[in-house]
Amino acid sequence: MLSVEGIHSYYGKAHILDGLSFDVTRGEVVALLGRNGAGKSTTMKSVMQIVSPRSGRVTFQGRDLVGEPAYRVAKCGIGYVPEDRRIFSDLTVLENLEVGRQPRRADAPEWTVEQLFDLFPNLRERRTNRGKHMSGGEQQMLTIARTLMGNPMLLLLDEPSEGIAPVIVEQMAHTIQQLKAEGLTVMISEQNLHFARAVADRAIIIESGEKKFDGTFAELEAHPEIRDAYLSV
Repeated sequence: MLSVEGIHSYYGKAHILDGLSFDVTRGEVVALLGRNGAGKSTTMKSVMQIVSPRSGRVTFQGRDLVGEPAYRVAKCGIGYVPEDRRIFSDLTVLENLEVGRQPRRADAPEWTVEQLFDLFPNLRERRTNRGKHMSGGEQQMLTIARTLMGNPMLLLLDEPSEGIAPVIVEQMAHTIQQLKAEGLTVMISEQNLHFARAVADRAIIIESGEKKFDGTFAELEAHPEIRDAYLSV
């Protein structure tokens, strides 16, 4: 579904992604792992063309995305949940969800507001609350729900477990498992190895913008030296 081939991405003169390549197959959950500053968020922004790679290719279902504006990437069927959430703080939960609405896609699950309230019961209880009056975990749920209103084929989640209470982290893990069961393809960036292992089929480890490992969690467990070299604090 998604192919990233030899991309080089920069912030100004800072070379962040150095020839990064990987694939994501339809229906799988892939965890992008690495320490702070490894390039995980930049990878997701490069897929979305918020940061456009200076070289290399990003293709989604065969369509080359490099150079496309981010709104067209979203219209192709990629949903992006940024680390900093970016909800509309003065809008209610229902209004935030309406902002994300896109037409149904033939190859993606279709989401209604009621289905999303079933997925995130906390949001049903706070449907008329403004975003600024919600906890960090609830804002994270709202951001994911708003993105799902776009009926994406591929969902990018940047640090979904970061800065939220352990009980919400458990809910988030269960939610991602449910999304996979619905047939959604998901890529998450994470530092929480336990969380990633609970939800993902495969791990990709990056360090200084380069891929260091790509395989199953069983394969990663069989090579503790890789885990210790690139994931240990």
